[in-house]
Amino acid sequence: MKYLILLFSLLLMAEDKKVSVEQLFSVQTVQVKKMTTSKVQKNYGYVKADESQRYNVVPRFGGYVEVLYADTIYKKVKKGELLVKVYSPEVLSAKEEYLATLKYDALRKNSEMLKSSRDKLLLLNIDESEIQAIEKSLQVSRSTNIYAPADGYIFAKSISNLDAFNPKQKLFEIVNLDTVWIEVRLHQKELKNLEALESFKVKAIGIEKVFYAKKGILYPNLNAKESTLTLRLHAQNKNNALQAGMYVSVEASGKKEEYLTLPANSVIRKNKAFYAFVAGEYEGEYEPREVSVKVLDANTYIIEDGLVEGDAVVSHAMFMMDSDAQINSLY
Repeated sequence: MKYLILLFSLLLMAEDKKVSVEQLFSVQTVQVKKMTTSKVQKNYGYVKADESQRYNVVPRFGGYVEVLYADTIYKKVKKGELLVKVYSPEVLSAKEEYLATLKYDALRKNSEMLKSSRDKLLLLNIDESEIQAIEKSLQVSRSTNIYAPADGYIFAKSISNLDAFNPKQKLFEIVNLDTVWIEVRLHQKELKNLEALESFKVKAIGIEKVFYAKKGILYPNLNAKESTLTLRLHAQNKNNALQAGMYVSVEASGKKEEYLTLPANSVIRKNKAFYAFVAGEYEGEYEPREVSVKVLDANTYIIEDGLVEGDAVVSHAMFMMDSDAQINSLY
């Protein structure tokens, strides 16, 4: 019984000879083309708060909470927003001392004493607006206000209404997410490409916007279990769409270069070698030619050797070959 050819017959090549077979059906071809593009590498990582954008609110005095305005975790606050109104005997005493110094200075000038008294309030980190209020009204407020040092979210708080607190106690932790870190996992074998990577495109599930990040530092410690290292990227996040802990994909690309390319489905692998089927001299004849390739991306090969620009090859190299070609190991 004749061998059944399902799609087409091709010209096949032995070690030192060529064998040609006419195709029975039309075959689409594609040309080897030059492409100016960059290699793309895909990795995954997590969003993390930028450590330089963390702000701890720590009073330099002890006291008692009178009114707590920043009363819930993850509340968003603005720089200068009132977080808590407190009563502090130490601060009240310093305010009264400054008021007495102001009154004395009005009668007999003593700039050194006045400055020393004012500096005492500044060293307690009392807001400038409160000090100016004393100077204008010549009155002392029993309460002292603590304001947000930056825009951000309250990631931690250690006080509740009517609590007492001590000097050096962290009352709030405020985190600004206008810039974030992207911590990307890189396999050890990918380090050789790291220097060439220039552009980083970040995508998160559920967010349509694409973010662009800049390369930061490579952490100097290896995860031995996974053979991965961590690369830190910096991304602008003005609308705060990226939140700490989010899982993201990162598409990294290097400098654009010119390559000879073929679609990946135009190349077939056989016995640890790669082949493309090149159109022969006569219509309907094809020659399997060994080529040297390198992956550009999931859909494209870089042709390093074996073909030149303009060569026409079969666009789909995966085909059913006749059993005679298989048995005789023509390629």
